[in-house]
Amino acid sequence: MNWHITFYNDKVEQATLSFPAGILANFLHIAEMIEEFGPALGLPYTKSVGDGLFEIRAKGKEGIGRSFFCTVKGKEVIILHSFIKKTQKTPKKELATARKRLKEVKS
Repeated sequence: MNWHITFYNDKVEQATLSFPAGILANFLHIAEMIEEFGPALGLPYTKSVGDGLFEIRAKGKEGIGRSFFCTVKGKEVIILHSFIKKTQKTPKKELATARKRLKEVKS
């Protein structure tokens, strides 16, 4: 059985699907790989950020997009939060949003 990707809510889906074209294309490519092979792809596609939270590392000529996700029972991957990276380090606010949603999903 293949993996299934869902979004935390409509707002997250909108944010993700409104990535600039190049970043979105890379995101969709990685998402397809996750659905086929599972979320443990490793770098350069996915990376653990700890406590059951992972990120999809999408790149394009327009910059870098990040989508935080977690896995839940069965083979479901939930995209918790997506944003366009503007600095080298992931902003604490973006990580805090993802961690908060992770708690809600896992509780």
